[in-house]
Amino acid sequence: MNRQAQAAMMYLVGAALLHAGATDQYLRYVKAGLRPLLLAAGAVLIVSALATAWYEWRRSRRRTASASAATGHSHPEPRISWLLVLPLLALILIAPPALGSYSALRAGTALQQPYGYDTLPAGDPIPLNLVDYAGRAVYDHGRSLHGHRVRISGFVAVDGAGTPYLVRMALNCCAADAQPVKVALTGRIPPVLQPDAWLQVTGTYTARRTRDPVNGGPVPFLTVSEAKPVPTPADPYDETWNK
Repeated sequence: MNRQAQAAMMYLVGAALLHAGATDQYLRYVKAGLRPLLLAAGAVLIVSALATAWYEWRRSRRRTASASAATGHSHPEPRISWLLVLPLLALILIAPPALGSYSALRAGTALQQPYGYDTLPAGDPIPLNLVDYAGRAVYDHGRSLHGHRVRISGFVAVDGAGTPYLVRMALNCCAADAQPVKVALTGRIPPVLQPDAWLQVTGTYTARRTRDPVNGGPVPFLTVSEAKPVPTPADPYDETWNK
C-alpha cells in the first residue's frame, strides 16, 4: 500500500474515532470517561493523514517534473489492499450490540466488596444501581436495605435451570473486559421473560442468595413486587463497581 493509501486509511480511522466519540456509539466499546482521549486520538490521526497526503503530493510533483525527460514505467500498488477499508466502513456505519445474556451466563459474577456505602437516596421506592444493591445485599447483609423498597434496572438472563437474573455488565476499561454482576429474581416475576430485554424492577431485600454456577461467586436475590420493560439505556455498561 502506497503513502496515499496509508493516509486515506489513517483518515478513515480518525473519522471513525471522531464519529464514535461524538455520538453514543463509543459506549459500545469503552467506558464513558475515555471519550476525551478517543476524540483526541481521532483528531491526531486526521491531522497526520492530511499532513502525509500533502507531503506525498508535493513529492509526487517533484518526481514528475524530474522524470519528464525520461521514459519508464511504474508499478501500481495492488488494488486488493483497499479491501482494508471495509472494516473501517463497518465500524462507522454499524454499531455492534452491547454484550448481553449470552455473555453474562458464560462468565462468573464480578461482584466485589465495596470500600463503603453511600447514604441511601430519598424516595419510595429508592432508586439504586444494580451493582450497589448487590454489594449491600451480599457484603452488608442487607442492613441498609431493611424496611425499604428499592428499584433497579438491568437486562434479563435466564440460566439453564430456569433461574431469572437481572444483570449489568461491569467494565474496567472497555467492552473486551466486561463482566456481569447478577441479581437473581424471586416473587412476582413476569410470566414471560425475554432474554436481553431491559426491565425496571421494584422489590425488597431478601437474605436468600445463591452461588454463580460459573465461578461460585455470591449472587443475591431480590423479591419482586413490580416489573416493567424499559428502553435500553444509552450507556448499557456499569462503571460503579471499581470506583
